[in-house]
Parts: sequence; structure tokens; C-alpha cells
Amino acid sequence: MTHRRSFLKKGAALAGLTLSSPSAFPSSGSYHAPKEIPYQRDMGLDMCLAYFWGIEPLKVAFAKQMDVLGAVGGINPALSGLNGVNPWELAAIKGVKKAWEDVGLTLRVIEGPPSLGTATKLGLAGRDEEIDHFIQLMKNLSEAGIDTICYNWMPVINWARTTMDRPSRGGALVSAFDIEAVAQQEKITEYGALTHEKMWENLTYFLKAVIPEAEKYGIKLALHPDDPPIREIRGIPRIMTSVDAFKRLLDIYPSPSNGITFCQGSFASMGEKDKGVDIPAAIRYFGKRKAIHFVHFRDVRGHATNFEETFHDDGKTDMYAAMKSYYEIGFKGPIRPDHVPTMAGDSNDKPGYSSIGTLFAIGYMRGLMEGIVKENPQDL
Repeated sequence: MTHRRSFLKKGAALAGLTLSSPSAFPSSGSYHAPKEIPYQRDMGLDMCLAYFWGIEPLKVAFAKQMDVLGAVGGINPALSGLNGVNPWELAAIKGVKKAWEDVGLTLRVIEGPPSLGTATKLGLAGRDEEIDHFIQLMKNLSEAGIDTICYNWMPVINWARTTMDRPSRGGALVSAFDIEAVAQQEKITEYGALTHEKMWENLTYFLKAVIPEAEKYGIKLALHPDDPPIREIRGIPRIMTSVDAFKRLLDIYPSPSNGITFCQGSFASMGEKDKGVDIPAAIRYFGKRKAIHFVHFRDVRGHATNFEETFHDDGKTDMYAAMKSYYEIGFKGPIRPDHVPTMAGDSNDKPGYSSIGTLFAIGYMRGLMEGIVKENPQDL
């Protein structure tokens, strides 16, 4: 009985100990808790998702659960129940912004702005009216508190792929481009003789008209690369296809308002097999010029005339070095994952924008960001 009481007494004492307590185990010296490293969430960037099909409830729910609260999209007055209102008008912009606020998100970037179309890009009749509407758009966006516009210079044929369901890692589906699949297609001739220099003239005309107004209203114009970045497609010239082209863009009208959407996948696919772009170096170059206003974080495998999209951890770019370059240049603007694979259990009805693939992308990006910030506690 004495031994039994002694055993129970010792057992009760042991039961009061917890495995998480450092005093539960013998130690040759005093316990020192690890130094807590401060952490700036997402490197101080505005994490966003793209919404090109309106307010998608499932995607919005995922975004809020991931704490990715920036929305990127267009101005569709129908989102706020407005009819007969032009998308560059203040009522439309405020209504759409409120529609996003009502679901807990913030409309951060206008991607695919209204009133910038074929007439402006090809120098056709009606371009001055389009430009006037674009200036009105910038004024009203400024009044609504939105300061970034992502636009492109791809008339007639915009973003182009020849395959939307190529099997990738584990059977995930990705988009791809093969120049041979379009080489035999008939050229588009209805717009007359088009040259690359004419396209540059049209871009210069646009910039000289809108950049002074953008400066006045505090708007950042972020030109997206041509995608695919090839010299022409079906007879329509494409000019924003190289790092040198973007240097020329900035030199046409040097201004804090004249900048770039640094789409990593588009830049990574520029050039031929042995002439690819050094992505971290390009980020640092344009970052020093304060020209990066918006980032599309994605990757590819291949080159301009033959490439496919990839998972963020499975392409040709050192994505850690790329993310670190944004940190080193002090970029603090909006960033979003772009063109993710369609994964098992998700639909491929919106290629490149799979909800499950987006979850993978955000986790990957946030992991890179946290590691980079914690490597540099002296900066905090």
C-alpha cells in the first residue's frame, strides 16, 4: 500500500507537466526562447486576384479566406445595376467600386480599360474620341480613389494561344502557343498596310495625349507586353515584344505616369531559344527607373514562338530571385498571380484562372515573400 501511494503521488506530479514546457526536461543550461523575427506581410505589396468574369462568389470566398483582398478587373456598369451608363463615367466607376466593397474586396487595378480600342491603336478615324473618353476615365478613376490602369497595345488580336488544354505536371491543363499552328492562317488585310513604325507612331500619339492628363490626376499607366511576344500575328504588327521596346516606351515620354505591367510570363517568353530575358535583371533595371506599376507573377517553359504556361514552381525562371528583385527595388504596388494551371476537380471553362490553381499560386508567392522578408530583418 505504501508503494502504491508513493507511485500514485509521483504519477500525479508528472501529470502536471506539459511537453511544451522547457522545465519538463533536464537542461545543462538556462532556456533561451528563439528571437522573434518581425514580418512585413506580403513584402508590403498589394496582393490581388483577377476577376474578368465579374464577382464570382466562390473565388471571392477563397480570396477572403486567403486574405487577398485586392480585385483586378474592368468597369462593367451592370455589376452595380446601372444601365445606359458609359463605363468611363463617374457613376459607373463608383457603382462598380461599391459593388466590390459590398463583398469585402477593393477594386485596385483596372485591367482592360474601356475606350481604348482598335481606332487608337491603329490610328483610325475615331481615335481622338476614344482618347477623350480615356482621359475622362482617368479623371473619374482618380476621383474614385483608383490609380492604376493596365492596358495593352495589341489591336485586333489580343492575348493569343493555340492550345488551352495541354497536359502538364500530373495531368493539370495549361495554355500553350505554337507559331506553326497560326503560320498558315490567312492574314487580316481589312485595315490596310500596317507597319511596326506606324504602330510606334500611334503609341506616341496616344502617350503625348494622355500622359500629361495622367500626371494631373495621379494615374499610373502600366503597359502590358504583347502576348505572345512575336513580331506579327496574321499580318497585325506587334511592337511590345522585347526589353528594348519597353526602354523605348519610357523614353518616348519620361514620366512617373508612364510605366509597365511587368508580366513575368510574357517577358520570360521573349526572344529565341538562346536569347531569353534575365527576369531578375530586367526587374532591377525597370525598378531603378521607377517604371514598374503592376506585376503579373507567372512563368513559362519555351520561347516566343513555342511555349507553354507552367505551375509557378515548374518554369524556366528563378522565381525566388525574381521576387527578391521586387523587394530590392522597393516595389510596393499591386501584384497578382497570372495564368495558373487548371487542376483536378476544377473546371477548364476559364483557362488560366482555375480557383484551385490560384490557391497553389498564392501559397507559393506568400512563402517566397515571407522568406525574403525574414532574411532581411535589418530592413524592418
